[in-house]
Amino acid sequence: MYGLIEKESELKTEDAIYDLVLEAGQGWMHELTPGQSFRILDLCGNQAVDTTFYDMADPDDHYGALATIVAQQNIYLTTGTILRAESGKPLLKITADMTGRHDTLGGACSSQSNTVRYAREKIGMHNCRDSFMLQLADSSLPLGKRDLAPNINFFMNVPVTEEGGLKFDDGVSSPGKYVEMEALAHVMVLISNCPQLNNPCNAYNPTPVRLLIWDPVG
Repeated sequence: MYGLIEKESELKTEDAIYDLVLEAGQGWMHELTPGQSFRILDLCGNQAVDTTFYDMADPDDHYGALATIVAQQNIYLTTGTILRAESGKPLLKITADMTGRHDTLGGACSSQSNTVRYAREKIGMHNCRDSFMLQLADSSLPLGKRDLAPNINFFMNVPVTEEGGLKFDDGVSSPGKYVEMEALAHVMVLISNCPQLNNPCNAYNPTPVRLLIWDPVG
């Protein structure tokens, strides 16, 4: 059920064609072409990185959590997982993973979910849905609020209880851990480096992550 498969990458940081530190609470969008590798590195440990993907050949066909889970028959994502669009099309493959477990059930925090889960006065807090929307607003893609897709919460620990509910527990990462994936199609990556202060997914202390991209070797 947990599918723990830890695997290190053979790619070297000095060979990356793109290298960016994304501060906590910030959003990011970037295209990946087939064969490129993309790494999310947890600099300080236990940071949740809300991430989704769009097929550039058909931006309406975005990342599908259900399609991904059903195809691999596992609710957690790790090395070997094929990240699929809602149509079932393979978008990316996780090729290296130093934690062995990522969530795709918990969704992205929003002003509404913060009030439901925590307290009414949390409605004004910055959240991942806001970060996603700000990035989409600046994008040239014809995407808006209705196009907010299911997402992956990289490094986030969301166990399923015996009753079928979800819990937000301490993260499973530590400083220097990473997850890496290879693009199988031309995709747009959309990230919110989660600013959540209300649950222990990031030890109540949002921190930066490092984003790296490599061109295909050979």
